Amino acid sequence: MFVELIATVFAGIACAGVAMLLNTVTGRRLPKWVMPVAAGLGMIGMTISNEYTWFGRTAERLPEGVEIATTVEEQSWLRPWTQIWPYTKRFAAVDKATARTNANLPDQRLADVYFFGRWSPVNQAPMLFDCAGARSALLIDGADFGDDGTVTNADWEAMPTGDPMLTLVCET
Repeated sequence: MFVELIATVFAGIACAGVAMLLNTVTGRRLPKWVMPVAAGLGMIGMTISNEYTWFGRTAERLPEGVEIATTVEEQSWLRPWTQIWPYTKRFAAVDKATARTNANLPDQRLADVYFFGRWSPVNQAPMLFDCAGARSALLIDGADFGDDGTVTNADWEAMPTGDPMLTLVCET
């Protein structure tokens, strides 16, 4: 976040510098408001660029075995350009490399799920998937494991059959 702030400030300085150079080249014929407007437009442009490139930059830095399951795109009337080109604000990724199964329950998989948000810290949570029953349960609090590996006190939620997260975990 700090690096993006510094980049935004430097983009404003660079655009103001270009406007000052153009003013000098034209014999100081440009109005006085051109330099601050150029700086502001440069900073707005850099901010928009950071919003649209965040997902790509974050996704390419994911470790091997972690795959993106779902994305959430943002549209806002405060940013009119997002009505035409929405940007990815958050996404969930599954760590397939650490997905575990239990021999007693072959249709269930336990995997770590990571939740990424544009201005949020990364959250990690273990999630249990029932591939045969098309349901899942976050194992954050209240779930206990029995001696045979069954999970008790889990808050199961039904998932659509073609859910990308369920498909990603159950295909391993």
